[in-house]
Amino acid sequence: MAAGFAVLEVSDADFATEVLERSKTVPVVVDFWAPWCGPCRVLGPVIEKVAAEHTGEVVLAKLNTDDNPRVATQYRIQGIPAVKAFRDGRMVSEFTGAVPEPQVRAFFQKLVPSEAERAAREAEDLIHAGDTAAAEARYREILAKQRSNPDAVIGLAGMLMERGETEEAADLLERVPADRRAKVLKHRIFLDNFAAKHSGENFAAEVSANPRDPRAHYRWGVMLAAGAQYEAALDQLLESVALDKTFAEGAARKAVLAIFDLLGLEAPLTREYQRRLSQLLF
Repeated sequence: MAAGFAVLEVSDADFATEVLERSKTVPVVVDFWAPWCGPCRVLGPVIEKVAAEHTGEVVLAKLNTDDNPRVATQYRIQGIPAVKAFRDGRMVSEFTGAVPEPQVRAFFQKLVPSEAERAAREAEDLIHAGDTAAAEARYREILAKQRSNPDAVIGLAGMLMERGETEEAADLLERVPADRRAKVLKHRIFLDNFAAKHSGENFAAEVSANPRDPRAHYRWGVMLAAGAQYEAALDQLLESVALDKTFAEGAARKAVLAIFDLLGLEAPLTREYQRRLSQLLF
C-alpha cells in the first residue's frame, strides 16, 4: 500500500463535511459496508489497493451502514457493498457488489485527472505563484496536443482578457461553445467592449428623456451590467422587455439571460428575476 495512504472512516455526523465538502476539492469514493457482510470483506482489500495507487488524487472513505443508518437511507443503500463516488458535492458514479479488480480500477480511473487536466492545474498553480509567462506556455502546450481542451481554453482566454487581447480570447472560446465558463467569458468580453465603445455616452440621461424607448433601457441596462451593477441592470432590461419584447430580435431578453449566466443559475438574484422575466414573457 502506498505510503501516506489512509482510509477515512465517516459517519452520519460528519458525512457532509468529510465527504460532500471534501469532494469539492478532490473526488471521494465511499465504500458502504457492514462487519457481517462477506462480499464487503472481499471487496475491501481490492478497493483499498486501487485507491492507494491514486493517493492524493482520490480519497477513499468507508461508512458502516449498521452504525450510520441516516446516510445509508439517504443514498438508498439496499445492498452492500455499495460504492459511490462524489465530486463537487454530489454523487457522480456508483456500483454495487464485490466486482472484479479490473472493474474497480476502471471506476477509479474515470475519477482521476487526465494528463491534460493535471497540466491545466499546474498552469493554475503557476498563475497563483505569479509566473504568468510559464502558465501561458503550459496552456499553449496543452492546446497544441488537444485543441479544444476546455480547461486550457478557459485558462488561456482568461489570461488574454486580462491583457486586453480580447480578439484572440474570443476566437479561443469558440472551441468550447457548450462550456458554461466559456459562455461567461464571452459575455464578459461583450460587456467590456460595449463599455469601452460607449464610455462617453450618458445612457441614464437617455432613459430619463425617453422613458418609453426600449432601446434606451436596453443600452443603459447593458452599461450597468458592464459595471457589475447587476440588479439595476436587470431592472432596466426587464423594462425594455416590458416595452417591446421583440426589440432588436429580443436583445433585452438575451441580455437578461447572459446576466443569469454571469451570476449563476442558483443565485438568489437569478431566481427572482427568472420569475419576473417569465411573468413578462408568458
